[in-house]
Amino acid sequence: MNFQRGNGNILCGVFGIYARSARFINYILLPLLILSFAVAGYAREAPRKKIPFQPGEKLAYRGTWGKLDAGELTMEVLPITRISGAEAYHFVMITKTSPRVDVIYKVRERQESYVDTGITRSLLYRKNNISKHPRNVIVDFDWKNRQATYSNFGKKAKPVRISPGAFDPLALFYVIRTQNLQQNSKIYIPLTDGKQNIEVTATIGKRSRVKIAGKTYNAIAITPDMKMFDNLKNLTKNNESSQMKIWVTDDEKKIPIKIRSRVGVISFDFEFIPGLSSIR
Repeated sequence: MNFQRGNGNILCGVFGIYARSARFINYILLPLLILSFAVAGYAREAPRKKIPFQPGEKLAYRGTWGKLDAGELTMEVLPITRISGAEAYHFVMITKTSPRVDVIYKVRERQESYVDTGITRSLLYRKNNISKHPRNVIVDFDWKNRQATYSNFGKKAKPVRISPGAFDPLALFYVIRTQNLQQNSKIYIPLTDGKQNIEVTATIGKRSRVKIAGKTYNAIAITPDMKMFDNLKNLTKNNESSQMKIWVTDDEKKIPIKIRSRVGVISFDFEFIPGLSSIR
């Protein structure tokens, strides 16, 4: 089975002048393929029955690179639909770089994830990216044969074998919210981007208080083991280390309120904007 664990680094973009900066910003600012990384997922225990989100929920984030406005990110739960005869949640993430970052590397991206309503596995994933390296990706999940097929602009790759309960990159932001997060514990997540099948290990940290835009939240931090992404080729440089940390509210909603991505001494923060969000 094409299953890998414990190698990697999807977040380590190359950070240098222009071409190197561009690729770094692309993979940091799009958490997901940054979060193809990601941090969440289907732990080795049954997911909680109560789903903490509903159609109509919209979460908005402002991205910063130091003091520079880097862009904006929104995640939304659209009405429940049907995929291959099964009812599915429909998640959408839209990423847009700011005018200043556009000068270096302009990105307009829409990702869509369809997950069964029991939140046990992904059914379909799409990504449309308008940038210097455009993508029109579809990942089809064939659970009867337990494989996923990646295609870009209609060109299909060889199917990969996937683990039971595998999720796509975008789904992870929602799957994590269904988990029982215990301090100082770990969760294990099967993940596929349609090209590879890996397992993500995420460490649940201690509870803390996080201040964003003048408001203080009770939160819990989650840190993924980024080493598992080494085998995702052409995204990283071996001499650069990366870190990822996500803070979610310490309540039943588990709203992601802050996402920090760091490569070397460079870091990006995405912070929750309550006024532009709608929580159901």
